[in-house]
Amino acid sequence: MVEKAKKIAAHHLEAGEEDVEFANGEFSVTGAPERSMHIQDVAQQSYLAHDMPEGIEPGLEETSFYDPDNFVFPFGTHIAVVEVDPDSGEIEFENYVAVDDVGPQINPKIVEGQVHGGVAQGIGQALYEGAEYDDNAQLVTGSMQDYTVPKAEHIPEMETDSTVTPSPHNPLGVKGVGEAGTIAAPQAVVNAVTDALQPFGVDHIDMPLTSEAVWRAVNDPTATDEDGAGGEAVADGGDEAASDDAAAGGGDD
Repeated sequence: MVEKAKKIAAHHLEAGEEDVEFANGEFSVTGAPERSMHIQDVAQQSYLAHDMPEGIEPGLEETSFYDPDNFVFPFGTHIAVVEVDPDSGEIEFENYVAVDDVGPQINPKIVEGQVHGGVAQGIGQALYEGAEYDDNAQLVTGSMQDYTVPKAEHIPEMETDSTVTPSPHNPLGVKGVGEAGTIAAPQAVVNAVTDALQPFGVDHIDMPLTSEAVWRAVNDPTATDEDGAGGEAVADGGDEAASDDAAAGGGDD
């Protein structure tokens, strides 16, 4: 790219290509540094293409591919603290904490936004979103009028933090963050709810944990997996409260 830009700069500086040098983003004529052209100006001229050297195509771009020798491995822990009302099945968040390690962060604000968005999507999967079919196998949640997507009021305030462990498999040491929240949030939320309901003998509820599914799990001991409760899987949890409104936490990604 620099070689092509040098040809364009030499043309505009009315100098021979061999007399133009590039340093610190500037193309200048050897021995006459006042005759110079910034690479941004060269790029602009290359796309305006009104005055290009003979045989040079418009544009100034270069494509390169990097194939790392291994995958990167981001990791972290998410903890949800919830309060469950066994009389209504409603779930409220008391707190949500997310600590992720994605290596060095080029733009921490974007990383934080990715975590927030991923957690929101994971909470949607855990509590609201589901493909529901009727007895004739017809999808009844086929439009946004019927398919429940969490709104801002359903997403808790989040405490986010990070550790930094560089990846050895790329020059920047960076790791992915896009799915950190979506991977961690469903387990953390479901673990928290089932932990809160342990005093009622509930150790498993299928997602989504709608208010009806939670109510059935608490009030119908014979509920099956098809109704949203039952099964043999036992979810890990955090702190269990003795009251009917219980708070609990848990979940790793």
